[in-house]
Amino acid sequence: MIDRYTRPEMARIWSQENKYRQWLRVEALAVRAWAELGVIPRDAAERIARAQVSIDAEFVRRVAEVEAQTHHDVIAFVTVLAERLGDDGRYIHYGLTSYDVVDTALSLQLVEAADLIISGLRAYAESLRRAALRYRHTPMVGRTHGVHAEPITFGLTLALWWSDAQRDLERLMAARRRVAVGKLSGAVGAYGNVDPRVEEFVCRELGLEPAPISTQVLQRDGHAEFMSALAILATNLEKMALEIRGLQRTEVREVEEPFRSGQKGSSAMPHKRNPVMCERLCGLARVVRANALAAMENIPLWHQRDISNSSVERIVLPDSCILVDFMLAEAKKVIDGLQVYPERMRENLESTGGLIFSGNVLLKLVSAGLARERAYAVVQENAMRAWAGEGRFSDLLRADRRVTSLLGPEGLDECFDYSATLRGVDHIFRRLGLEEGGTT
Repeated sequence: MIDRYTRPEMARIWSQENKYRQWLRVEALAVRAWAELGVIPRDAAERIARAQVSIDAEFVRRVAEVEAQTHHDVIAFVTVLAERLGDDGRYIHYGLTSYDVVDTALSLQLVEAADLIISGLRAYAESLRRAALRYRHTPMVGRTHGVHAEPITFGLTLALWWSDAQRDLERLMAARRRVAVGKLSGAVGAYGNVDPRVEEFVCRELGLEPAPISTQVLQRDGHAEFMSALAILATNLEKMALEIRGLQRTEVREVEEPFRSGQKGSSAMPHKRNPVMCERLCGLARVVRANALAAMENIPLWHQRDISNSSVERIVLPDSCILVDFMLAEAKKVIDGLQVYPERMRENLESTGGLIFSGNVLLKLVSAGLARERAYAVVQENAMRAWAGEGRFSDLLRADRRVTSLLGPEGLDECFDYSATLRGVDHIFRRLGLEEGGTT
């Protein structure tokens, strides 16, 4: 577990107490199923159901004490549970193997964690939606290869992140369905000592689908799919954070992440305002991606199972859920508290003297009858002179008779019109369904 990043709700899901509570749910339902089939006395099943065994710190301590002797966590759990139930305890774990309980209960934890992450993702996406609408028509320079390209709006950048979040949501919901499965099929998946009807009953009561086929374990490609969805989500959060980091650089300074009252950026340099929240998001995404790879390594197991997956999953499943839950909350704070500087965006737009409109000039010359290669050469020649500091691009074009003879002053002015260049913004927002009052 990564305590620093663990929010209380997610901590509860992955606590030892909650794990044992889920194990108990599976065991108790299996007893009920056996009783329905007439294998276990009904009165014993009813007493077990009424027993209300408390899964508390003392229970956890006792399981750890027994496990220190048995070196088997499920046996230790069943032993302590039987202690609490007295004579009826002999019916606990009847016909089951350890992973009938462990894997089915793990699915319950994963579904619960997925629901919490989905809620956080929806909240983050809503923050993006509101910000995208706010800055829908705020012009800024678009950059390719880190170099000024053509005008965009900051709202488009936010809308892109919102769109990323919608795909993340689709993937995560699909992955949730994938892991919402259970199995009580015995030691090798062939129902040697357990009736398939027990599995059907338990899974139905838990809201899970019975795995159509299993070995001693649920197949790990489902867990890997879930982890991959988390990894892509974390990487999209990194994508957002990396862009903000770039825009916060001193020489750019178009956007800044929140800087709270009393916050300090450096022990040596009091002036520093560092993008630490975004840097944290970028760093944690690396961990989640690495965990997804570990989950894929868990897919191939020896024959009907080995235990190599177990030690890995005890780390990567809770840690990835914990980290992504934290990252979403942190990302929402970044977007909600984002400092945006439209004036600086305008300064940067105009800093190249109109070079960002070179494509407009090229097309205008072609439309006026100049061959494309010739038009490109004329525009590039003036652009290179502007880069070399010989004057503003727009002024150099106005002094070039090859351009003015075809376009004239008004035609040339049209090439430098922001509104014309950004006329597709509303179309993009409509296509995304990003409108006032919309929902995620």
